[in-house]
Amino acid sequence: MNVPLFDLKAQYPAIGDELRHVAGRVFDSQQFVLGAEGQALEEEIARYCQTKFAIGCASGSDALLLALMSGGIGEGDEVITTSFTFFATAAAISRLGARPVFVEIDERTFNMDVERVEAAISQRTKAIIAVHLYGQCVDMNPLLEIAAKHGIQIIEDAAQAIGAEDRGRRAGSMGAIGCLSFYPSKNLGAAGDAGMLVTNDEDHARRLRMLRVHGEEKKYQHDLLGINSRLDELQAAVLRVKLRHLEDWTHARQRKAQQYELKFIDAGLSEHLIAPYSRSDGRHVFHLFVIRVPADRRDELQEYLSAHGVGNGVYYPVPLHLQKCFAYLGHKKGDLPLTESAAAETVALPIYPELTDAQQDYVVSNIASFFKNKS
Repeated sequence: MNVPLFDLKAQYPAIGDELRHVAGRVFDSQQFVLGAEGQALEEEIARYCQTKFAIGCASGSDALLLALMSGGIGEGDEVITTSFTFFATAAAISRLGARPVFVEIDERTFNMDVERVEAAISQRTKAIIAVHLYGQCVDMNPLLEIAAKHGIQIIEDAAQAIGAEDRGRRAGSMGAIGCLSFYPSKNLGAAGDAGMLVTNDEDHARRLRMLRVHGEEKKYQHDLLGINSRLDELQAAVLRVKLRHLEDWTHARQRKAQQYELKFIDAGLSEHLIAPYSRSDGRHVFHLFVIRVPADRRDELQEYLSAHGVGNGVYYPVPLHLQKCFAYLGHKKGDLPLTESAAAETVALPIYPELTDAQQDYVVSNIASFFKNKS
């Protein structure tokens, strides 16, 4: 049996006719940028994310950059975030001349440890990027209190967490600006690159709309120094179709996650691996299902699974503070031991709505076989 880590082909048959129809509608209109599809998607995403405004852009990476630009982040500023995240989070900070300041993670959720944030604040701190990793929100209440106390804005990196919740509040709705990615493998994926910013602040919404079109509010009048980052109409049309299915897909992911945990227990794997932790006061949407195993077994487990047709991956094998491009920050191995341990001990297993019981059984049986053979 072959069980891919992601399987977009399994999703397509149920929605293929509708996707082809809306693509035809866009071609019939010959409106490809900043048209009716994009505007409608922005309204629908704003409602879904519990915000007043949503502003489409070309990618999740651009969303982070635009959010920082709207927040006035620039040369010499500091932005607190996590080292255990996709590269784009810290890259957006550095591109604007600001300095990423990395804090340790919570060992259970792999998210930023909010209890360590206040100690990282300096006179140069202008923002905090809270990354909702793997589909689970950062514990936002204490973070919001710290930010309010020090007059610091929070940007939410919700690229992996659309629909996730913290105490009933949707990812992206709690900080100044939330950033979404619609990369094809995301829970809500486009047919290419696409992104979105969500906010309750009218001033941010106005600036973001300008920043994504070279700082224009009126054509050829540039009040701000912006970039070219627009969500095209084809992607918007595709996303509008998929958005109607997102809640069902999320519930399916949650069921698959529960089934994995039960199957781990039945297979006697509790002593060999740690299943994902889900906060009782949140809503985990399981963009990724990431288990934790001993560091000296992780790579072997990956090789074994791959050899038996089970897709897997590591998110992320090299923390950002140890990446070569961030060497100028002066970090060394051992600076963030919890982050470094997570990078060495985690592995993602297949999880998507169409994953079958037989496929899950196959994944778990292979994990069990690995540990039995290696014991």
